[in-house]
Amino acid sequence: MPPGCPAFLLFAAALATPLAARAQEKPRSADGPEAPVFATETDVVNVTVTVRDPQGRLLSDLKKEDFVVLEDGRPQTVHVFSRAVEPEPSETLALDLGLLLDTSESMLKQLRLSQQAAVRFLQAIPRARDLITIFFDEDIRLSRYDSENQQGLIERIETIKGGGWTALYDAIALYIARVQDSNGRKVLVLLSDGEDSRSAIGLGDLLQMVRSSAVTIYPIGFMGGFSSGSTRMLQSRAFLQQMADTTGGQLFTPATSKDLPAIYAKILDELSAQYVIGFVSDNQRRDGKFRKLKVDVRRDRLKVRHRVGYYAPDASR
Repeated sequence: MPPGCPAFLLFAAALATPLAARAQEKPRSADGPEAPVFATETDVVNVTVTVRDPQGRLLSDLKKEDFVVLEDGRPQTVHVFSRAVEPEPSETLALDLGLLLDTSESMLKQLRLSQQAAVRFLQAIPRARDLITIFFDEDIRLSRYDSENQQGLIERIETIKGGGWTALYDAIALYIARVQDSNGRKVLVLLSDGEDSRSAIGLGDLLQMVRSSAVTIYPIGFMGGFSSGSTRMLQSRAFLQQMADTTGGQLFTPATSKDLPAIYAKILDELSAQYVIGFVSDNQRRDGKFRKLKVDVRRDRLKVRHRVGYYAPDASR
Protein backbone atom coordinates (compact mmCIF):
# COMPACT_ATOMS: atom_id res chain seq x y z
CA MET A 1 0.00 0.00 0.00
CA PRO A 2 1.41 3.46 -0.84
CA PRO A 3 2.96 5.56 1.94
CA GLY A 4 0.34 7.56 3.81
CA CYS A 5 -2.45 5.42 2.35
CA PRO A 6 -4.26 4.54 5.62
CA ALA A 7 -5.16 8.17 6.35
CA PHE A 8 -5.98 8.65 2.72
CA LEU A 9 -8.39 5.71 2.67
CA LEU A 10 -9.95 6.79 5.96
CA PHE A 11 -10.72 10.15 4.37
CA ALA A 12 -12.17 8.45 1.29
CA ALA A 13 -14.46 6.30 3.41
CA ALA A 14 -15.65 9.35 5.32
CA LEU A 15 -16.05 11.52 2.24
CA ALA A 16 -19.73 10.77 1.80
CA THR A 17 -20.68 12.04 5.24
CA PRO A 18 -18.96 15.40 5.90
CA LEU A 19 -19.01 16.72 2.35
CA ALA A 20 -22.57 15.66 1.66
CA ALA A 21 -23.62 17.30 4.91
CA ARG A 22 -22.05 20.53 3.74
CA ALA A 23 -23.57 20.37 0.27
CA GLN A 24 -26.51 22.76 -0.02
CA GLU A 25 -28.04 21.39 -3.22
CA LYS A 26 -29.35 17.89 -3.74
CA PRO A 27 -27.71 16.10 -6.67
CA ARG A 28 -29.47 13.62 -8.92
CA SER A 29 -28.68 10.80 -6.51
CA ALA A 30 -29.75 11.21 -2.89
CA ASP A 31 -27.29 8.64 -1.57
CA GLY A 32 -24.37 11.07 -1.20
CA PRO A 33 -20.97 10.64 -2.87
CA GLU A 34 -19.65 7.10 -2.85
CA ALA A 35 -16.17 6.49 -1.49
CA PRO A 36 -13.93 6.54 -4.57
CA VAL A 37 -11.96 3.51 -5.67
CA PHE A 38 -8.32 4.47 -5.90
CA ALA A 39 -7.13 1.63 -8.07
CA THR A 40 -8.40 0.35 -11.35
CA GLU A 41 -10.67 -2.65 -10.73
CA THR A 42 -10.83 -3.69 -14.38
CA ASP A 43 -8.12 -5.22 -16.54
CA VAL A 44 -7.94 -2.34 -19.01
CA VAL A 45 -6.18 0.89 -18.01
CA ASN A 46 -7.35 3.79 -20.19
CA VAL A 47 -5.20 6.88 -20.74
CA THR A 48 -6.43 10.11 -22.36
CA VAL A 49 -3.70 11.54 -24.58
CA THR A 50 -3.16 14.92 -26.29
CA VAL A 51 -0.45 15.34 -28.95
CA ARG A 52 0.97 18.55 -30.43
CA ASP A 53 3.63 19.14 -33.06
CA PRO A 54 6.69 21.40 -32.53
CA GLN A 55 4.63 24.43 -33.61
CA GLY A 56 1.97 23.67 -30.98
CA ARG A 57 -0.63 22.38 -33.45
CA LEU A 58 -2.84 19.50 -32.35
CA LEU A 59 -2.42 16.17 -34.12
CA SER A 60 -5.68 14.24 -34.32
CA ASP A 61 -5.00 11.75 -37.13
CA LEU A 62 -2.40 9.45 -35.54
CA LYS A 63 -2.93 5.70 -35.65
CA LYS A 64 -2.65 2.97 -33.04
CA GLU A 65 0.73 1.86 -34.36
CA ASP A 66 2.13 5.40 -33.88
CA PHE A 67 1.95 5.09 -30.08
CA VAL A 68 4.14 3.33 -27.53
CA VAL A 69 2.75 2.94 -23.99
CA LEU A 70 5.19 2.32 -21.14
CA GLU A 71 4.31 1.31 -17.60
CA ASP A 72 7.24 1.70 -15.20
CA GLY A 73 9.45 1.71 -18.31
CA ARG A 74 8.06 -1.52 -19.81
CA PRO A 75 6.22 -1.49 -23.19
CA GLN A 76 2.56 -2.50 -23.00
CA THR A 77 0.24 -3.99 -25.62
CA VAL A 78 -2.50 -1.54 -26.67
CA HIS A 79 -5.98 -3.10 -26.63
CA VAL A 80 -8.12 0.04 -26.87
CA PHE A 81 -7.57 2.88 -29.31
CA SER A 82 -10.13 5.64 -29.90
CA ARG A 83 -9.87 9.07 -31.55
CA ALA A 84 -12.17 11.98 -30.76
CA VAL A 85 -11.94 13.07 -34.39
CA GLU A 86 -13.92 10.03 -35.57
CA PRO A 87 -17.50 10.78 -36.76
CA GLU A 88 -18.90 8.34 -34.20
CA PRO A 89 -16.46 8.18 -31.27
CA SER A 90 -16.56 5.15 -29.00
CA GLU A 91 -18.01 5.09 -25.49
CA THR A 92 -14.50 5.52 -24.07
CA LEU A 93 -14.52 9.07 -25.50
CA ALA A 94 -17.90 10.07 -24.00
CA LEU A 95 -17.39 13.35 -22.11
CA ASP A 96 -18.17 13.73 -18.42
CA LEU A 97 -17.55 17.38 -17.58
CA GLY A 98 -17.06 19.05 -14.23
CA LEU A 99 -17.09 22.81 -13.59
CA LEU A 100 -15.74 23.98 -10.21
CA LEU A 101 -16.31 27.66 -9.42
CA ASP A 102 -14.52 29.23 -6.43
CA THR A 103 -16.82 31.80 -4.77
CA SER A 104 -14.76 32.36 -1.61
CA GLU A 105 -13.59 35.64 -0.06
CA SER A 106 -10.19 35.48 -1.74
CA MET A 107 -11.90 35.44 -5.14
CA LEU A 108 -14.15 38.48 -4.63
CA LYS A 109 -11.95 40.82 -6.71
CA GLN A 110 -11.89 38.26 -9.51
CA LEU A 111 -15.40 36.86 -9.16
CA ARG A 112 -16.91 38.79 -12.05
CA LEU A 113 -14.16 37.61 -14.41
CA SER A 114 -14.58 34.06 -13.12
CA GLN A 115 -18.34 34.20 -13.71
CA GLN A 116 -17.77 35.42 -17.27
CA ALA A 117 -15.33 32.56 -17.84
CA ALA A 118 -17.78 29.95 -16.56
CA VAL A 119 -20.73 31.24 -18.58
CA ARG A 120 -18.83 31.63 -21.82
CA PHE A 121 -17.26 28.22 -21.46
CA LEU A 122 -20.67 26.60 -20.93
CA GLN A 123 -22.00 28.36 -23.99
CA ALA A 124 -19.12 27.05 -26.10
CA ILE A 125 -18.64 23.44 -24.96
CA PRO A 126 -19.97 20.48 -26.91
CA ARG A 127 -22.80 18.54 -25.30
CA ALA A 128 -21.47 16.44 -22.45
CA ARG A 129 -22.89 13.11 -21.35
CA ASP A 130 -22.85 14.40 -17.79
CA LEU A 131 -22.27 17.89 -16.36
CA ILE A 132 -21.49 18.33 -12.67
CA THR A 133 -21.10 21.82 -11.22
CA ILE A 134 -19.66 22.62 -7.82
CA PHE A 135 -19.76 26.12 -6.34
CA PHE A 136 -17.57 26.30 -3.27
CA ASP A 137 -16.35 28.59 -0.55
CA GLU A 138 -16.32 27.08 2.97
CA ASP A 139 -19.47 25.21 1.86
CA ILE A 140 -19.74 22.98 -1.20
CA ARG A 141 -22.82 23.09 -3.43
CA LEU A 142 -23.06 20.34 -6.02
CA SER A 143 -25.56 20.00 -8.85
CA ARG A 144 -25.94 17.87 -11.99
CA TYR A 145 -27.25 19.31 -15.21
CA ASP A 146 -27.97 18.17 -18.72
CA SER A 147 -28.38 20.05 -21.97
CA GLU A 148 -32.08 20.61 -21.25
CA ASN A 149 -31.53 22.88 -18.26
CA GLN A 150 -28.12 24.43 -18.96
CA GLN A 151 -29.67 27.90 -19.25
CA GLY A 152 -30.79 27.65 -15.63
CA LEU A 153 -27.19 26.95 -14.63
CA ILE A 154 -25.97 30.01 -16.52
CA GLU A 155 -28.47 32.20 -14.69
CA ARG A 156 -27.30 30.83 -11.33
CA ILE A 157 -23.66 31.51 -12.16
CA GLU A 158 -24.42 35.10 -13.16
CA THR A 159 -26.20 35.86 -9.86
CA ILE A 160 -24.03 33.98 -7.36
CA LYS A 161 -22.52 35.97 -4.47
CA GLY A 162 -19.07 35.37 -3.00
CA GLY A 163 -17.57 35.22 0.49
CA GLY A 164 -16.24 32.89 3.17
CA TRP A 165 -13.25 30.59 3.55
CA THR A 166 -12.06 28.26 0.78
CA ALA A 167 -12.55 24.46 0.74
CA LEU A 168 -10.78 24.00 -2.61
CA TYR A 169 -9.20 20.61 -1.87
CA ASP A 170 -12.50 19.19 -0.61
CA ALA A 171 -14.31 20.41 -3.73
CA ILE A 172 -11.82 18.68 -6.04
CA ALA A 173 -12.04 15.50 -3.92
CA LEU A 174 -15.82 15.52 -4.09
CA TYR A 175 -15.82 15.80 -7.87
CA ILE A 176 -13.35 12.93 -8.25
CA ALA A 177 -15.45 10.77 -5.94
CA ARG A 178 -18.51 11.45 -8.07
CA VAL A 179 -16.99 10.46 -11.41
CA GLN A 180 -14.51 7.78 -10.39
CA ASP A 181 -16.54 4.89 -11.82
CA SER A 182 -17.64 6.45 -15.12
CA ASN A 183 -16.08 4.89 -18.22
CA GLY A 184 -15.57 7.90 -20.52
CA ARG A 185 -13.29 10.91 -20.49
CA LYS A 186 -13.51 12.84 -17.23
CA VAL A 187 -12.64 16.52 -17.64
CA LEU A 188 -12.60 19.08 -14.83
CA VAL A 189 -12.46 22.83 -15.50
CA LEU A 190 -11.42 24.53 -12.26
CA LEU A 191 -11.95 28.28 -11.87
CA SER A 192 -10.05 29.41 -8.77
CA ASP A 193 -7.08 31.35 -7.45
CA GLY A 194 -5.62 28.07 -6.14
CA GLU A 195 -5.72 28.99 -2.46
CA ASP A 196 -7.23 26.71 0.21
CA SER A 197 -8.08 27.70 3.79
CA ARG A 198 -10.79 25.33 5.08
CA SER A 199 -10.55 21.77 3.69
CA ALA A 200 -10.85 18.53 5.66
CA ILE A 201 -8.51 16.71 3.28
CA GLY A 202 -4.82 17.60 3.32
CA LEU A 203 -2.75 18.45 0.28
CA GLY A 204 -0.80 15.18 0.32
CA ASP A 205 -3.95 13.06 0.42
CA LEU A 206 -5.56 15.15 -2.31
CA LEU A 207 -2.53 14.66 -4.55
CA GLN A 208 -2.77 10.88 -4.03
CA MET A 209 -6.45 11.06 -4.92
CA VAL A 210 -5.75 13.05 -8.07
CA ARG A 211 -2.99 10.64 -9.11
CA SER A 212 -5.39 7.74 -8.56
CA SER A 213 -8.06 9.14 -10.85
CA ALA A 214 -8.39 9.40 -14.64
CA VAL A 215 -9.67 13.00 -14.41
CA THR A 216 -7.97 15.58 -16.65
CA ILE A 217 -7.88 18.97 -14.90
CA TYR A 218 -7.79 22.31 -16.73
CA PRO A 219 -7.28 25.00 -14.05
CA ILE A 220 -8.16 28.57 -15.02
CA GLY A 221 -6.23 30.54 -12.42
CA PHE A 222 -7.30 34.03 -11.39
CA MET A 223 -4.21 35.62 -9.85
CA GLY A 224 -5.44 39.22 -9.77
CA GLY A 225 -6.30 39.07 -6.07
CA PHE A 226 -2.66 38.54 -5.06
CA SER A 227 0.23 40.95 -4.86
CA SER A 228 2.40 40.36 -7.91
CA GLY A 229 5.22 37.92 -7.17
CA SER A 230 4.06 37.31 -3.58
CA THR A 231 4.63 33.98 -1.85
CA ARG A 232 0.87 33.37 -1.73
CA MET A 233 0.55 33.91 -5.46
CA LEU A 234 3.51 31.66 -6.29
CA GLN A 235 2.26 28.85 -4.02
CA SER A 236 -1.27 29.04 -5.39
CA ARG A 237 -0.10 29.05 -8.98
CA ALA A 238 2.24 26.12 -8.26
CA PHE A 239 -0.69 24.11 -6.88
CA LEU A 240 -2.80 24.75 -9.98
CA GLN A 241 0.15 23.87 -12.23
CA GLN A 242 0.60 20.62 -10.33
CA MET A 243 -3.06 19.72 -10.86
CA ALA A 244 -2.63 20.24 -14.61
CA ASP A 245 0.71 18.45 -14.92
CA THR A 246 -0.35 15.41 -12.89
CA THR A 247 -3.50 14.80 -14.91
CA GLY A 248 -2.40 15.77 -18.43
CA GLY A 249 -4.31 19.06 -18.47
CA GLN A 250 -3.12 22.64 -18.89
CA LEU A 251 -3.08 25.75 -16.70
CA PHE A 252 -4.43 29.09 -17.98
CA THR A 253 -4.12 32.44 -16.21
CA PRO A 254 -6.34 35.11 -17.82
CA ALA A 255 -5.66 38.73 -16.91
CA THR A 256 -8.83 40.19 -18.46
CA SER A 257 -12.00 38.98 -20.14
CA LYS A 258 -10.25 39.50 -23.49
CA ASP A 259 -8.07 36.47 -22.70
CA LEU A 260 -11.03 34.11 -22.24
CA PRO A 261 -12.02 33.26 -25.84
CA ALA A 262 -8.54 31.93 -26.65
CA ILE A 263 -8.62 29.79 -23.51
CA TYR A 264 -11.96 28.21 -24.41
CA ALA A 265 -10.74 27.58 -27.93
CA LYS A 266 -7.63 25.76 -26.69
CA ILE A 267 -9.57 23.52 -24.30
CA LEU A 268 -12.29 22.73 -26.82
CA ASP A 269 -9.75 22.05 -29.56
CA GLU A 270 -7.99 19.59 -27.26
CA LEU A 271 -11.21 17.80 -26.37
CA SER A 272 -11.97 17.35 -30.07
CA ALA A 273 -8.48 16.01 -30.88
CA GLN A 274 -7.75 13.62 -27.99
CA TYR A 275 -7.09 9.90 -28.02
CA VAL A 276 -8.03 7.24 -25.48
CA ILE A 277 -5.47 4.43 -25.35
CA GLY A 278 -6.13 1.34 -23.23
CA PHE A 279 -3.85 -1.53 -22.24
CA VAL A 280 -3.79 -4.57 -19.95
CA SER A 281 -0.79 -4.32 -17.65
CA ASP A 282 1.84 -7.04 -17.87
CA ASN A 283 2.26 -6.60 -14.11
CA GLN A 284 -0.52 -8.69 -12.57
CA ARG A 285 0.53 -8.09 -8.96
CA ARG A 286 -2.35 -6.62 -6.95
CA ASP A 287 -0.05 -4.69 -4.63
CA GLY A 288 -1.77 -1.28 -4.57
CA LYS A 289 1.42 0.46 -5.71
CA PHE A 290 1.66 3.50 -7.96
CA ARG A 291 2.70 2.75 -11.55
CA LYS A 292 4.22 5.42 -13.76
CA LEU A 293 2.88 5.88 -17.28
CA LYS A 294 4.62 7.28 -20.32
CA VAL A 295 3.11 7.52 -23.79
CA ASP A 296 5.49 8.16 -26.69
CA VAL A 297 4.80 8.72 -30.38
CA ARG A 298 7.01 7.22 -33.06
CA ARG A 299 7.72 10.63 -34.54
CA ASP A 300 10.33 13.19 -33.53
CA ARG A 301 9.77 16.33 -31.47
CA LEU A 302 6.11 15.81 -30.65
CA LYS A 303 4.73 16.91 -27.29
CA VAL A 304 2.51 14.32 -25.60
CA ARG A 305 0.39 15.04 -22.50
CA HIS A 306 -1.40 12.48 -20.31
CA ARG A 307 -1.80 11.55 -16.66
CA VAL A 308 1.38 10.50 -14.88
CA GLY A 309 0.22 7.10 -13.65
CA TYR A 310 -2.30 5.04 -11.72
CA TYR A 311 -2.56 2.82 -8.64
CA ALA A 312 -2.66 -0.94 -9.16
CA PRO A 313 -5.48 -3.00 -7.61
CA ASP A 314 -4.91 -3.86 -3.98
CA ALA A 315 -5.63 -7.46 -3.01
CA SER A 316 -5.72 -6.53 0.69
CA ARG A 317 -8.84 -4.37 0.23
